[in-house]
Amino acid sequence: MNAPGAPAAVQQAVSVVSLYQKQAKIYPRSVQGRFARLRWVMVWVTQAVFYGLPWLTWNGRQAVLFDLDAPRFYVLGLVLLPQDLIFLAALLVIAALALFFFTAVAGRLWCGYACPQTVYTEIFLWIERHTEGDRAARMRLDAAPWGARKLLRKGGKHALWALVAGWTGFTFVGYFLPVRELAAQAATLSLAAWPTFWVLFYGAATYGNAGWMREQICKYMCPYARLQSTMIDADSLVIAYDGRRGEPRGSRPRRADAGALGLGACLDCTLCVQVCPTGIDIRNGLQNECIGCAACIDACDEVMDKMGYARGLVRYATANAVAGGWDRARMLRRLARPRVLAYGTLLLAAAMAFVLALALRSPASMDVMRDRGTLARLGEDGRIENVYRAHVVNRTEHAARYRLGVDGPMGLVVDGARSLDLRPGEVQPFTVRLAMPAAEAARLGPGSHAVTLTLAPVDGADPLVREATTFIVPR
Repeated sequence: MNAPGAPAAVQQAVSVVSLYQKQAKIYPRSVQGRFARLRWVMVWVTQAVFYGLPWLTWNGRQAVLFDLDAPRFYVLGLVLLPQDLIFLAALLVIAALALFFFTAVAGRLWCGYACPQTVYTEIFLWIERHTEGDRAARMRLDAAPWGARKLLRKGGKHALWALVAGWTGFTFVGYFLPVRELAAQAATLSLAAWPTFWVLFYGAATYGNAGWMREQICKYMCPYARLQSTMIDADSLVIAYDGRRGEPRGSRPRRADAGALGLGACLDCTLCVQVCPTGIDIRNGLQNECIGCAACIDACDEVMDKMGYARGLVRYATANAVAGGWDRARMLRRLARPRVLAYGTLLLAAAMAFVLALALRSPASMDVMRDRGTLARLGEDGRIENVYRAHVVNRTEHAARYRLGVDGPMGLVVDGARSLDLRPGEVQPFTVRLAMPAAEAARLGPGSHAVTLTLAPVDGADPLVREATTFIVPR
C-alpha cells in the first residue's frame, strides 16, 4: 500500500510481487564444441559402466552384486562381508577428499561432467530436442494449444523418458538382486512385489529428476552448491567472464571495428544464457547455480569465431587471473598452493592405504571372545581349561579347511577338534577350549596370561590370522 501523499510516479512504480511465483521453465539451447563433446564422452563412459557392469560374470557369478540377504558384496574378485564395512567407510573418505581436491583445483568438475543428475538431464534433453525440436521450437510448442501434433510430440517424448527411466531403475535394482534372474522374472511378469516397487521407485526418481526438476535439483536440493564456496578461492579454475575485455557490451555488424564504436568483445547476444542448463548469466560472475558444464564457453567461442575475435571471452580461468590479466603459465603455477597440496597429499595417502589394505587383506578372519560363564575350570583329567567363543569367516569364493593353533606358555594346547571346514563366504561360530597340565599351570602361577590363537590352512602354511586373548590360571 502506498504512503499518503507519495508522488504519483512512485505510486505507479510500486507493484505487488507474489512470494509463490511459478518457477519459470528453462529451455536450454543446443550447443556444439569441445566441452559439449567431452560431456557426451562422459555420458557414454558412465552409462556403459552403469548399464553393462551388472551383466558381467566373474567366477560363474555376477561380477558386481550387493547381496543384502546373504549379506555379501561381490566386487569383481573381492567378496566383502559386513565385517569389511571399514572398506566402505574408507571409500567414502576417499570420495570426500577427491571432491575437496578437484573442487579446490577446478570448481564443480563433478557436477559439470559426471554427476548422475547432469548425465541423465543431458540424455533427457537429447530426447526432448529430437522429439520437440530445439529451444525456439520447444517454446512455440509449449505455447501452442493442445492438438494432435502437440499430443504426439509430447507423448513420444514422455514415452521415451519413461523407457530410459524404467531401464535405469531396473539396472539399479540389478546391482542388489541377480540381474539375470530379475530379467527372467520381469519377462514372465512374475517379479515379486518388493523388486517391482524398487524398480518403479528408482525409475520414477530418474524420470522426475532428469525430466521435470532438472536444474531445481542443482539449485535448491543439492548441498554441494552451498558447500563449494568453502572449497574454492580466487586461485581455483572456474568458468569466468573476462569483463575487462568484454565490456561495454553491444551488438555490431560483423565487420565493424568494435574499438571505434567504443564496445568490448561481448555482442550481448545472450547465447551464453540460452545454453545454460540452470538459466544463469555467467557475465554476472560465478554463482552457486553454475554447475561448471562449460556450455557457455562453447557458445561464446562459436560467436567469437564468427566475428573473427580471439576465443576466451568466457573461459576456464581463476578470479585472480582475470582481474590481473595473467597469462596461462602464471595462472597454472598458482594452482599448486597449500590448500591443493594438502588435499592432494591426503587423497594420495588415503588411496594408497586403501589399495594396500585390500592387497594385504587376509582370506580368512577370526573373532575370539572369552566364555563369560566360565573364566577357568579344572577338567576331569586334572588340566586347567579356558573356554572361548570364536567366529571364523571364509572370505574367499572357494571351500576352505583351516586348523586352529595357539601360541603361549609351555604345555598350552587346543583341546578337541583342531580343523574347520567352511563353505565359500561362510561365517561359522564354534567353541574353543585351551587346556594346560596342572603342573605347568602351577609353575606359571595364578592370574591372567597373554596367549594368541592362530588360524592357518591345513597344508601347513603360515597362520593367516592371529588373535590375541588371555588364559586364566585360577588361584
